[in-house]
Amino acid sequence: MAIIVKRGYINFRMLLRVIGWLLMIETLFMLAPTIVGLCYDEHSGFKFLICMGITAACGFGMISLKPKSREMGKREAIMLTGLTWVVLSLFGMLPFLLCGTHLSITDAFFETMSGFTTTGASVLDTLKDVPHSILLWRCVVQWIGGLGIILFTLAVLPMLNYQGGMQLFNAEVTGITHDKLRPRVSFTAQSLWSIYIILTLICIGLLCFSELDIFDAICYGLSTMSTGGFSNQDLSVSEIGDLYIKIVLMCFMFMGGVNFSLLYKLVTGKIREAFRNEVIRWYIFLILFFAVVLALNVLVSGLMRDIQDVTIDPLFQAVSILSSTGLTEPDFYDWGALPVVILVIMMFMGACAGSTSGGAKIDRFVILFKFIKNEFHKLMHPNAITTVTLNGKGTPSPILMKTLAFLFLYVVVIALGGTFLVLIGLPLKDSFFISLSAVSNTGLGTDITGLNGNYALLPDIAKWGISFLMLVGRLELFTILIMFFPSFWRK
Repeated sequence: MAIIVKRGYINFRMLLRVIGWLLMIETLFMLAPTIVGLCYDEHSGFKFLICMGITAACGFGMISLKPKSREMGKREAIMLTGLTWVVLSLFGMLPFLLCGTHLSITDAFFETMSGFTTTGASVLDTLKDVPHSILLWRCVVQWIGGLGIILFTLAVLPMLNYQGGMQLFNAEVTGITHDKLRPRVSFTAQSLWSIYIILTLICIGLLCFSELDIFDAICYGLSTMSTGGFSNQDLSVSEIGDLYIKIVLMCFMFMGGVNFSLLYKLVTGKIREAFRNEVIRWYIFLILFFAVVLALNVLVSGLMRDIQDVTIDPLFQAVSILSSTGLTEPDFYDWGALPVVILVIMMFMGACAGSTSGGAKIDRFVILFKFIKNEFHKLMHPNAITTVTLNGKGTPSPILMKTLAFLFLYVVVIALGGTFLVLIGLPLKDSFFISLSAVSNTGLGTDITGLNGNYALLPDIAKWGISFLMLVGRLELFTILIMFFPSFWRK
């Protein structure tokens, strides 16, 4: 006899049980840095074993809970999504606390949340003495968060297909609408993660043919495909002079910014359907446009030293920032005021929905501009009936309203985040730039947190606030903010 969940009832036991399975999965991911630590004869390898034991014990305890019902509705899906990212960050920070990085609880949580949300902002002053196991763990954390923790769970735990799977899918995957590639949500998740894994392995394989050693190739491959931006060098890619590496990274940052459903269609032979996609055309156009503007700025400013300064470097910067990876040249801020304005625009926009990138997503801006165009048309033709189309299909009114609400709320969250940082004592310019960088999951800093500074210089209360902004931005606002409304908890 089926157990019916009462209306208004939140199935906390089932939530904890699923989180327990996620902790067990996180334990398995800790195995790779553990092995690396032991291979490099680092004490961190043994410390990782302790972290694995703590995480596995807590996960097993949660799995042992016996819920009265295994059903999960929309509220459980929203709560599970938010709780998962916080809980996994709390356990994911254990290696930073135990493995010789000398980070406080605040800094360890910040570093882990920055990794899971693929923001790439770091509180580590230098990476020169950081154990190899920690360097790998930072990149593994980013890679898990790139396509989504919940999405990975749906792929490996098919049982969730019958327990609110579609609600979980919608709560985490970025974008306006979410189309299932295959009949079951778990099969869709498996398809997307298969593409993600294959592209990551190809990226790592290509980097192995460069001047990078295998360890660095793995780390950069994980970080690039997830568009996270964590690096193994203090000055990011600027310490790597190999043109081949830049081209490889650029190509996979670009693919990380493409809707993975679109990549799946390309792989499965639906090439014409993929290239008819309006958003991907805008994505390519914007990259080329911003690259040309940056190149012209270098020429006009007299900053050109070699041909790369007006070819590869501007293109690399455009792809890196628009995809929210955040890998930059050290002299980027010396290019003048125009590049910084371009940088802010790209950070705000982001790449395609359904990708690993941050930002508000190009899809929403395409809809916004078409909506504005229609409104101007109605001023001259009041009786005209207009429709906002995307990829040749009309956009339903609820989706249009949700898109406009999202963009408005996106600006409000950035403004509130910047105001909060100003009130606790940070300079005005830094505050709003950091807020935008956190919400867009880009991770770039300016002045205090830029090339000559570090997020470690910020007060603890600022780091907790920024961690919250990173989480809100990664889960696209509504999933987290809705839990602050009393109506969400009301029966």
